[in-house]
Amino acid sequence: MAAAPDEVQLFGLLIEMLGARNTIEVGVFTGYSLLATALALPDDGKIVAIDVTRESYDRVGSPVIDKAGVAHKIDFRVGLALPVLDQMVAEEGNHGAFDFAFVDADKVNFLNYHERLLQLVRVGGLIAYDNTLWSGSVVATPDEPLAAATREFNAAIAADRRVHVCQLAIADGLTLCRRVA
Repeated sequence: MAAAPDEVQLFGLLIEMLGARNTIEVGVFTGYSLLATALALPDDGKIVAIDVTRESYDRVGSPVIDKAGVAHKIDFRVGLALPVLDQMVAEEGNHGAFDFAFVDADKVNFLNYHERLLQLVRVGGLIAYDNTLWSGSVVATPDEPLAAATREFNAAIAADRRVHVCQLAIADGLTLCRRVA
């Protein structure tokens, strides 16, 4: 369930190229990608990390993040992602305040996350979605609900003129959306 090593290495490079200072991570699990993001950000960078629980993060990721000296960059918010993102959208000063977002959470809500993140990520910023190919199951298993939701998401993103899209065959598929409007 953790992000792939080549994926998080790419995130580090992209975050540095963007000059990112503020990021969002939806779905943390152990915090592997969170660590990579924190390491790529400048010392005053911030990550809003959202997950329904801290259990795996506290057990596995938090000690490593502490040892790496980047815990001060993380604002961990426990809860369902949609209400947390809605709260962030409602907070003054958050519109367009984020440079990068990574989503690796419940796939059926990817489109809902996308709409909120487009309000939070600046024009020129990047939103990354994990598992958008599901090892080919998005075409191989038409009746599987997650595959169907992923196909719907991929089709909607491809038609979304607010973003430029690049879908990569890294891990189970990675879709990068650069916000252009």
